[in-house]
Amino acid sequence: MSRGTEPRTAAVRRLERGLPLHRVIDVTRPKAWADLDESVRRAALHGDLNPSHTWLTGTEGTEWRRLWRRQVPASPHPSPPPKPSEARLALALCDPDGRIREAALPYAAGRPELLPLVAVRAADWAEPVRARALALLRAELPGASHETLAVTAPVILRLTARLRGDGAAGLLDGLLRTGPGSAAGALLLGCRDAATRRAALGIVLDRGLYDGLGLALVAAGDHDPVVQERAASAAIAAGEPGATVPVLLGARFGRVRAAGVTALRGAGRHAEAEPYLYDRSGRTRACARWVLRRGGTDPADVYRAACAAPEVPDRAPLGLGECGTRAVDAPRLRELTAHPDGRVRASAVAGLRLLDAAEPRRMKALLEDPDPRVVREAARALRPWTG
Repeated sequence: MSRGTEPRTAAVRRLERGLPLHRVIDVTRPKAWADLDESVRRAALHGDLNPSHTWLTGTEGTEWRRLWRRQVPASPHPSPPPKPSEARLALALCDPDGRIREAALPYAAGRPELLPLVAVRAADWAEPVRARALALLRAELPGASHETLAVTAPVILRLTARLRGDGAAGLLDGLLRTGPGSAAGALLLGCRDAATRRAALGIVLDRGLYDGLGLALVAAGDHDPVVQERAASAAIAAGEPGATVPVLLGARFGRVRAAGVTALRGAGRHAEAEPYLYDRSGRTRACARWVLRRGGTDPADVYRAACAAPEVPDRAPLGLGECGTRAVDAPRLRELTAHPDGRVRASAVAGLRLLDAAEPRRMKALLEDPDPRVVREAARALRPWTG
């Protein structure tokens, strides 16, 4: 058995033992559902799994083959069908035999924990299975909770790469575009899958569900760079700088802060970009320099004044290296390599490297600096001379 198939086989074994799905796979990963479907089918075809589907026999003695042929005998006093466990139903939904998969689908109605597997069946190669799964999705999706939708939607979107995956995607898109706006908002704010959040953001923007402040909060709180940039751009375009800019500037992510700094120019607040000349994000520093230039201030002069001040901001030497000149600024940066603050020394070394003014002898001496940040920057500056 190859190393790559071991986790899948373990998941099948746990399912065969009757464990619920959330203890078998990571239900928040859309790929995990497709992998489980493939693993169960492969194990059954290779004889490693022999699940019993006798529960598909109703109390009237109807076998699953008769269910497949739609020959269910009428009964004057029908008994409710047996309710299989989550694990047994999951095994049937992934069975290699399409007749079993189709016969198992009605039992998944009202079982939200199995809706992602119904979504997998909606892209099934067998048309009867696919049709029944789509009908079940059409009935179940509108009433699904936000938690269920956050697990099922990523599976549906991932299946669009399959030949027959568009049907379920169309159902989801229709629900998000015409249903309650809270569904799209819940996916945007509560789904772990980045691709799903991107799709939800597109629908939120198309429907105009969020104002500028709401979009700024999305940009500041999301970890995905695509969501951050699209939401930040839309927040700025909303024309509410008083509400959006403070949120963007206070974000943890550099690209979001950079968007907030850029928005200062449109608001005519160029001078407020100056503190962001010393931001830890290079992108934010670059945007701050651009805004200051548009306001008539040379950022290099601001950096020079900061580097000559009694309290030197940590990244002022680095910023000076990013926009200064070698002839004018290299001497000051060399002086700062002896500054008592290790962060300033490291910043000065980085500034010298950017100005192509790092002297090998001085950099070699700094390899003995007590601050590891200085040592790292000195080693980086010495790379051109490593030969």
